[in-house]
Amino acid sequence: MGNIILFSLIFSITATLILIPFFKKGKDDKKKRAGVSPLAIVTAVVLLTIAAFLFFYGTNIDRNLSSLWPLFIIITAIGTLFSSGNERMVKAILFVGSLFIGIYFLTAFLFNAEEKFEVAKMEEQVELKAFDEKETPASVPPQFARNKMKKAFSQVPNTSYYELGNLQIQKVNGDYVYIAPVEFSGFFKWWKGDTTPGYFTLSATDSSANPKFIKAEMDYTPSSFFNKNIERHIRMQYPKNIFYGDVQLEVDDEGTPYYIRSFGEFISGRNGFDVKGVVVVDSNSGETNSYPLSKVPDFIEGAVSPEVVSLQNSYYGNYIHGFWNSIFGKSDVKLPSDEGTEANVSPIFDENGVMYYFTDFTSPKEGVDSMLGYSLTDSRSGEATYYTGNLEESYMDSQGNLQIIEKKFIEKKWHGEMPVLYNFYGEASWLTPVLDSNGFLQNYFIVSAANPEISVFGTTPNDALRQYKLALQRGGGSVDGSSKALEKKVSGAVLRVYKEKSGDYTVISFLLDNRKNFIISSEKEPIAIYLKEGDRVNATYQDTEEQFLPVKDLVIEGIE
Repeated sequence: MGNIILFSLIFSITATLILIPFFKKGKDDKKKRAGVSPLAIVTAVVLLTIAAFLFFYGTNIDRNLSSLWPLFIIITAIGTLFSSGNERMVKAILFVGSLFIGIYFLTAFLFNAEEKFEVAKMEEQVELKAFDEKETPASVPPQFARNKMKKAFSQVPNTSYYELGNLQIQKVNGDYVYIAPVEFSGFFKWWKGDTTPGYFTLSATDSSANPKFIKAEMDYTPSSFFNKNIERHIRMQYPKNIFYGDVQLEVDDEGTPYYIRSFGEFISGRNGFDVKGVVVVDSNSGETNSYPLSKVPDFIEGAVSPEVVSLQNSYYGNYIHGFWNSIFGKSDVKLPSDEGTEANVSPIFDENGVMYYFTDFTSPKEGVDSMLGYSLTDSRSGEATYYTGNLEESYMDSQGNLQIIEKKFIEKKWHGEMPVLYNFYGEASWLTPVLDSNGFLQNYFIVSAANPEISVFGTTPNDALRQYKLALQRGGGSVDGSSKALEKKVSGAVLRVYKEKSGDYTVISFLLDNRKNFIISSEKEPIAIYLKEGDRVNATYQDTEEQFLPVKDLVIEGIE
């Protein structure tokens, strides 16, 4: 609190010296006399100090001199107007100087586009490595998770005092979970309740899981007021820091809740943002610590906020050839998608449990749903990789994927949410949860980004993935296996055979005497329909380590 009072006092003294005319011409136009009394000066300082305190306390703006430029233009203009003689000349010079500073701040975005692009510049690769089928994608959509938490709100004591806060995803004790704090529903509820009782968790991979309410009192929250408001509490501790993005709740492996917020610095002239670290606040005690990105505590996933990532994506996509090109020529410009679940980006995890923010990029030309590439940004370090995709193929973007879902379920009025591009079996593929009009999860939809006619849906991600593997075989797509799959050959006797009709073709599953299961479609190998128990076969398959291994080529001995 001392910092804001001192800053307000310094501002008020400076403003008083500029505003008040200290000298006036005498009656003979030559003599000068004092323009104001000491009491008037003291009164002005006191009133301006109170006004400045209320302004900085209410707006939560950073307390740097550069934040005052609009006020100094106004103050110097008024001071110049009411002064005279040499005093007017001095204040006029101050007014012109503050005007030039204001113009610089207002036009900085015209000249720092190249710096923004360099800050957001990404490593470029062709294609994301194939997805490991043993892993389950974090595929429960936020809207569905939020609906389930609301239905479980009766677990919260004094329910009428509270409402559900913002949802975020993280890894806790090896599990991927959604976390949502319980927030106050208004000022008087905060006044009576003082602290919030805890937060909800829900699996981000299992749609059948139920929310759990975790008791953990929180004093400092986004819905608290005055000095207990978490953003104001952070500003009081770090008055000069530049923050970007909302505060987010994260919990450690013991379940202790912390609020975090990304900080950094302007690119130039109070314009643009370059993330440098994160502030971490114990939501109960208010203890606050600041960490550079290289030293972020292990339990924190989203050190770089989704708003920061979305901003960097915009820099990278728009400013490759500067600001004016982004407005007129638009050469090589690519627009980041706005279909993400958090600030236009979607958090996902790789097989090592590292969280990334996913975004696909499309053409600025209207009516085009072809994807130009996609990016993955490390949520802890901010380092990003841009994937161009196979340049010989045209990939459908996330908007085109959602339109396919909408048309497929047009009668039921279902829609897709949280589309994420994966590399399934060597095929760039969109995985999208499908929700009904009430926000309840109905199925999972997978469609090839390069061949949209190849699509399936299933009740679970793994069910949809199994069907997708067969659809790729039927449709002539590539089935290259997972990130660890190797192409192998096997020979042996068939012990069991199971055949299932799937559209115009038959899916054949068989067990060999080596006790391994294999699967193939008759569209891929028509002679497979003749397979029977006791046959000896030679097969080429992908060792994906799944229960049923996909066969690429099959030869039945005795059948030419």
